[in-house]
Amino acid sequence: MGSDTVPLSIRGLDYQIGDRKLLSGLELTVRAGESVAVMGPSGSGKSSLLSLAMGLVKPQAGQVRIAGTDLCGLRPAHVTRLRRQHIGVVFQFGELLPELTPVENVSLPALLAGKDSHAAYEQARRLLAELGVPVDGVVTAGLSGGERQRAAVARALTESPSLVLADEPTGALDEDARDHVADVLFAMPERRGCGLLVVTHDRTVAARADRTLHLRHGRLVAASGEESR
Repeated sequence: MGSDTVPLSIRGLDYQIGDRKLLSGLELTVRAGESVAVMGPSGSGKSSLLSLAMGLVKPQAGQVRIAGTDLCGLRPAHVTRLRRQHIGVVFQFGELLPELTPVENVSLPALLAGKDSHAAYEQARRLLAELGVPVDGVVTAGLSGGERQRAAVARALTESPSLVLADEPTGALDEDARDHVADVLFAMPERRGCGLLVVTHDRTVAARADRTLHLRHGRLVAASGEESR
């Protein structure tokens, strides 16, 4: 498989905040059609790893390649363009605008990318219907927690990303809603050919991934204790 077909490839990543080193020589590959879960205690650097994968912060050393392109050497405008083209993100609390309808929320990435509004709204309606979210007669504030998170997943899929990043996507949900959202998330790699990287504290959610890795002392290790590649 060529490097341009790998949604996420991280090599030799060092990252620190002040005198505190969070990541040290970290290695990670997330392939198309694959789901990877990352676990670790609070403060271990999981959220920093996602920020680095999105190009929101720069490491002290190493490479972060998205679909074959190293983010670390790009200008901010180019990073933004690459992120918009290749990355979808699902946050713990959805980060949707409550006063908008689900269709309006989900269509925002396409509209910001300059897509035709009619086509963007139709695509949003299809995605929401596919994920079981109401599309008529409701604003986002009127959705249940699980429906909001599924709407957030739909928004992440709008631009057909190579890579989906999910930061504690079920952390604010009850058990039934958690399971439904997890069903949707972990079906995406096979159905859409994208890579999925999920950060979670929930072992039940992590167990659904093709691989589960633990962030320890700045590096990712599998259950066997071997470092991830």
